[in-house]
Amino acid sequence: MAALRVARLSDKADPGSDPSWSDLYRAGGIAGLLVGLMYIVATILIFTTPSVPTAGGAETLLYIAAHRSLYILKQILWLAPSALAMVVFLALYPALKHLNKSYAAIGAVLGISAWALSLAWPTTGEGAPTLVYLSDRYAAATTAAERTAFATAAEVLIATEAIPAALGVLQTIGILIISLVMVGGVFPRSVAYLGVATGAIGIVSEALISILGIAYAIYGVLVIVWFLVIGWQLYRLARIGEQAESWAS
Repeated sequence: MAALRVARLSDKADPGSDPSWSDLYRAGGIAGLLVGLMYIVATILIFTTPSVPTAGGAETLLYIAAHRSLYILKQILWLAPSALAMVVFLALYPALKHLNKSYAAIGAVLGISAWALSLAWPTTGEGAPTLVYLSDRYAAATTAAERTAFATAAEVLIATEAIPAALGVLQTIGILIISLVMVGGVFPRSVAYLGVATGAIGIVSEALISILGIAYAIYGVLVIVWFLVIGWQLYRLARIGEQAESWAS
């Protein structure tokens, strides 16, 4: 009788719920939820705390000196999710590989690589962690020449924030491809369509970030929701796999 139940459960179980991947699904689920929550907190801080100057190396360094702890916290909240996002995409591959191994792999690799590169080039919309060091040196400078040098270095660093925009396009392409694979099953169709919309809108938003202004927030909201939803779905998939394993034993 137990064997019959296991057979029936195996017939109904989605191949993506393979219990051997349950730990990775759970890790990816928790990572996705944390990404969404950290982005929410970071967004709240943007609207409830003093804004970083939009131009001027010296002005930026002075702002950081006056709000050092807050600035470091916001940098962490924007950058730490990159490491967690890599776990999410890693977990999505085994969940979707039975639908299309090639595109599941392409989407996962693009997502993992793009977020890894964003850590290798750690800048955010509000600057970069390196600016904290420059701010400290600027405050400790004893001559105008030294302050000018540090302010100039800050301006150069701020100017390079255009590079992460290209990485952002890669991230959204990864979301789009993995979501197109997702349309074939495993997760609810609505989740797949959410990912397709997030990826498509994200590609345009990241490519035109310099001219969109506040409209960029549409993509920002979508990507937060996507990570929260995917996180929950992966965590749920882990539980399904564990249930299947318990029936088998």
